[in-house]
Amino acid sequence: MTLDPVHFDGIAQLAGRIDHGADERDHRAFAETVWNEFLDPLVQDGRTILEPIDDRARRVVDCEDVALCERPFPTEHGLDAGTINPTTFKNGLVIDIAQAAMSATPSDLDLHRSRTVVATVHSNDETMTVDETWGTFDEEYSRSRVVKVPPLPQFAEGIVHALALYFAESTHARDHAADVEDLLVLDGPLYPRGLLRWADQHPDLADFLIEDPRPTTVLENYVRLVEEFVDRDVPLVGFVKNPATRVITRAVKAKGGDAPWTDDSALFTRLLEQGEYVDDVEGDRWERDTSSLTYTNWFRSRGGVDRPLSAEGDALGVDREHPREEYEVTFFVIYDPRDDLIYRIEAPYAFTRDPETRERLTMQLLQNVAVAHGPPTIIEKADELARISSSEKASLRETLETRFETSQDRSYDDHRWGEELD
Repeated sequence: MTLDPVHFDGIAQLAGRIDHGADERDHRAFAETVWNEFLDPLVQDGRTILEPIDDRARRVVDCEDVALCERPFPTEHGLDAGTINPTTFKNGLVIDIAQAAMSATPSDLDLHRSRTVVATVHSNDETMTVDETWGTFDEEYSRSRVVKVPPLPQFAEGIVHALALYFAESTHARDHAADVEDLLVLDGPLYPRGLLRWADQHPDLADFLIEDPRPTTVLENYVRLVEEFVDRDVPLVGFVKNPATRVITRAVKAKGGDAPWTDDSALFTRLLEQGEYVDDVEGDRWERDTSSLTYTNWFRSRGGVDRPLSAEGDALGVDREHPREEYEVTFFVIYDPRDDLIYRIEAPYAFTRDPETRERLTMQLLQNVAVAHGPPTIIEKADELARISSSEKASLRETLETRFETSQDRSYDDHRWGEELD
């Protein structure tokens, strides 16, 4: 049932009761203060947690001009993983299944056919066992594995989801690393951010990270992946579509600054959005310039979930064969005014410390965004290969119900909304 106009107006009038504080001009002015006074470097508790690799700068490039530039990397590969989402059954099992796939430009049909499938399962029944050996299917183009996770009921869904997703993605990336000739683009961060975040969420999760070999094995896959690409001098980057880091925002607040942003993406939007205030019937109105992409210099990040892979971090105990600074997360930010969206591109310092490689990566990703009008086509292609559709998720769950001789533990929301919840 839709809202009647009178009800819509009544709800909209609630905005009049809210004083939103400083106006937009003040927010933009404070963003400039943060840019000019906080980030070169950003220090918190005596530690440098963010610093520019080169000069701190904001740059502009015309969308059409960069789209027509010669590509610095002739070929690209993309990687993504999709899951059925954590599913709880009435017999107490909590399961998620992930499949990872790699895309290539130009296309490679054999590579596109290959999959790595990982199922993670949680149960409070100590008698439950699984066969954790690797198996193959699809004429050995693909392989699969089941992994049992320890009984942590409070976090069961989050654990089975993160381990399935990151284990499938990192394994598939390593299996096909040799297929990448010029550049690999991960759909998401460089390291398993969701897993690394556990250390800050709850003591039980922090203990799980330290005591259980499974999270360490997953992180080790990413560390070894970086080493393989560094040894071959083939760059890899992570393209983060929805960056939600708060390293800068938290540090600014800790220094007494009244940072009005929910996260760092909101700050970078203020810093990179171009336009001007124009007269309107109700006063000044901000008019955005949508003709150009804007972007920052590259930064070295050692705060928040990037700390474990910094030179001073412990990498959850994973051995690092190269000098530690080579693994550090570096990033730059692209703002696309056509959709008012921020993207964060991450790469190991082993690659971005070289000015020429840094510039080539910058121009390649700018061109990708300009041409695709959003995330690079190569990772959208990987997403299509790895995605499990809503109907396929439902069918897989029904198959699991039959195999386990049980049924899914459904809630009213599952009944009401069905697969829309995914």
